[in-house]
Amino acid sequence: MLSPEDNEILTRVGAGTPMGDLMRRFWMPALLEEELAEPDGAPVKLRLLGEDLVAFKDTDGRIGILDAYCPHRRVQLYYGRNEECGLRCVYHGWKFDVDGVCTDMPSEPDATNFSAKVSLTAYPALARGGVVWVYMGPKENIPEPPEFEWSRLAPMQRVAAKRLQKCNWAQATEGGVDSAHISYLHSKIDPDHPVNAGLPGGGQSGDRHPVFEVKETNYGLLIGARREQEDKYWWRITQFLVPFYQMIPGPIRSEDMKTPHYGGHAWVPIDDENTWTWSFGASPDYEYTPEQRQNYGPEGNYWGPVDAEYNPVQNDANNYGLDRDVQRFGNYTGIAGIPNQDAAVQESMGPIVDRSKERLGQSDTAIIQFRKLLLGLAADLKAGKEPEAPAHGDWYNVRSVAVALEKDVPFDEGAAPYFPGIDIAKAAE
Repeated sequence: MLSPEDNEILTRVGAGTPMGDLMRRFWMPALLEEELAEPDGAPVKLRLLGEDLVAFKDTDGRIGILDAYCPHRRVQLYYGRNEECGLRCVYHGWKFDVDGVCTDMPSEPDATNFSAKVSLTAYPALARGGVVWVYMGPKENIPEPPEFEWSRLAPMQRVAAKRLQKCNWAQATEGGVDSAHISYLHSKIDPDHPVNAGLPGGGQSGDRHPVFEVKETNYGLLIGARREQEDKYWWRITQFLVPFYQMIPGPIRSEDMKTPHYGGHAWVPIDDENTWTWSFGASPDYEYTPEQRQNYGPEGNYWGPVDAEYNPVQNDANNYGLDRDVQRFGNYTGIAGIPNQDAAVQESMGPIVDRSKERLGQSDTAIIQFRKLLLGLAADLKAGKEPEAPAHGDWYNVRSVAVALEKDVPFDEGAAPYFPGIDIAKAAE
């Protein structure tokens, strides 16, 4: 459990809070590229870390992410005109470029024009891997973006999706860190039931009480969940990468794939009580089939379905589509889709769960380590010590894997061949 004071530190992300200041040291996913598809296209409303923002792509294809409100009379710039390399407020015509500089103040006579003295908060942004990334921290030391493998693959070898989740970022992230729940929340009663179509197989071990080994790395946590499998251990090895990223073993298995598909998530805080849940997929050696890409799309059964605003179609208003007959005969929850199952339990805790009332066990080892790590980084930053990970984008070039190993082989050593570009044993020292 956490004290109420530590729970406040962990969950609050506004400007000036310890966790909010920590997160602002990292690049984070802001939008899908498809949301800013055309230069001079419609602006997009955006809210991150409790700040209201507006995003647009200018005439030259540059991306701007600005304070949402015009500094003149505080009108929402979402209603503005995106034209001629700037976003123009429709109230009095004030115009701002992607750097937040006021480039035109047509409502003022020449004698009183003070556009050179006016600017908006603007955050650096870039497009990579189908995602628009933003950095909201101090500009004197902008770090390099994280070098996730999926973000550097060709379009047909990667997928990205997002959906709204109505709860605090930390309880959503803890759901990803927790490997124990997959034996229950995502399990199937009848694998051939239609509710399970397009979802991953049932795993490689019937052992439903994993033993955890967690190693701290330079990028976060290397998490091994060990299950019995005859004369071997079946390891589900996941990665937590600060501040809110996770890599998970992929559901697509094929005998001829040199590197199996794998996935990942990011839980990006909208504010204290809402989160953008991002999901990514990487297929390093093969292109996804059209069927696979469709399944991962907004209408697919794996990460969707969501509506045009990325709101889940199954949500608390309709009990996430809970069907008690499906719960009896189809899957463990009676809810279709892994993200909907996750959202149902995580949102049911309330917007911000009271961790002082928890009773944790051995299966929560990784969650305890996650909290300790994030609270420690936030405390260090408050004391003047900057986090190291943002300055090392290459640290994020890691994978996840599920693999059977001999019982006397340490999981990080046995899994090392599956993790290119980083010596995970050394990183975990």
